[in-house]
Formats: sequence, C-alpha cells, structure tokens
Amino acid sequence: MCHILQIETSTTCCSVAIAQNGHTLAVYEQYEQNIHASFLTIFIEKILTETSISWKDIKAVAISQGPGSYTGLRIGVSTAKGLCYALDKPLIAIDTLKGMANQIIQTNNYNPNILLCPMIDARRMEVYTALFDWHLNYIEDTCAKIIDNKSFIEILKERSVVFFGDGMSKCKIMLENISHAIFHEEFVNSASGLSQLAYEHYKQKKFEDLAYFEPFYLKDFFFK
Repeated sequence: MCHILQIETSTTCCSVAIAQNGHTLAVYEQYEQNIHASFLTIFIEKILTETSISWKDIKAVAISQGPGSYTGLRIGVSTAKGLCYALDKPLIAIDTLKGMANQIIQTNNYNPNILLCPMIDARRMEVYTALFDWHLNYIEDTCAKIIDNKSFIEILKERSVVFFGDGMSKCKIMLENISHAIFHEEFVNSASGLSQLAYEHYKQKKFEDLAYFEPFYLKDFFFK
C-alpha cells in the first residue's frame, strides 16, 4: 500500500489529506485567514490518529507548490521539507492550479469537452490562473493575469469554460453575461485534489531535491 501525506496551504484553506494508492482516505481542513502556522501540524497529527496510519507507513509527503499565498506556501513547504528530512521520506511537489483542476474533475460531472480555469486571488483585479482540458493538459500556461471585460473572450466564443477558486469572483463580475462562462461557486482548495497526481509522481519517482526545492511563488513578494 502506498500512503502519501498531502499538504495544501497555498490559499486561505489549511488542508491536510492522506491518500492510499491515489484515493483519499481522510481530510482535515479549515477555511480561515492566517491559521496555517497554528493548525497545520495539529491537522497532520489528527489525521494520522484518525486513520491509524503511522509515520513508517507514509511513503512520501506531497505539497501543493504554488502559485498562491506567499506566507501559506512558505509554511506548507517548510513543514513538508522538515518532515521529509526528519523521516527520510521523498518530497513530491504538485502544481497548485493543476491540483485544483484535478479536484474539479474528481468531484463533478461536467461535460468533458469543457475547459477548466482555476483562479487564485492575487492583488486587486489580478489572479494566478491557467487553462486545462479535461485530461489536465495545459491549454494556457500558468500566469498572473489582470482580469477585465476582454479576458477569455476569444476562447469563450468556441468553448465553455468553468471558472473556480477564490479568484473566480473577479472574473464573474466581468463575464457573468457570457453564455459559455460557467462559474463554480462552491469550491474550496483541498489537499484531496492532490491524491491522484501525487500517486502518479510517486510511481514515476518524480521527487524533489530537499536541499534546493522552493515554492513556486510566480511573482516576487512585496511588503506593504
């Protein structure tokens, strides 16, 4: 059995999951500002206790690598790296936006011809986003995009797009009258979205170098 501990702290949600062979067994998460540092290790201990899985049973630790909140990513990655160092476990890194898209695929019954557009809130009218097909192929690469009333217009002429994530509301303001634009309101970024992807990485031995791995911030951090 391949048990992987999964950590998602790239957005407001602090989320921890354990998966077995790519299937989520349990999740602990809370959606609240500025709680990652206080709750992350507590959630890890609780989920191990709940599932009766010991550290020796954990084959790897998977982290949502970004883009996203600078502070959240830093806390999540430092915790994951510390666990991997202490326990001699490999580290797996999953692109946050791809994990979000996978979560939609795993939990919803949308037409597989639609495109998936995860959005993470950045500053003002800006979001971190990418565009995926139903097979998680990139249609548009990860970028920081300023949303206006012309965003995605060309692709929406031809394809339906599901917009979701905590940056989605910025897009909805601009595009809610466009017929091919679908807004998935009830979405919380969860570590459960990493399960299948992390297992594939594990089987392919796609591990990170613990000494040099850093979160994917996408943009430099600016102090206010």
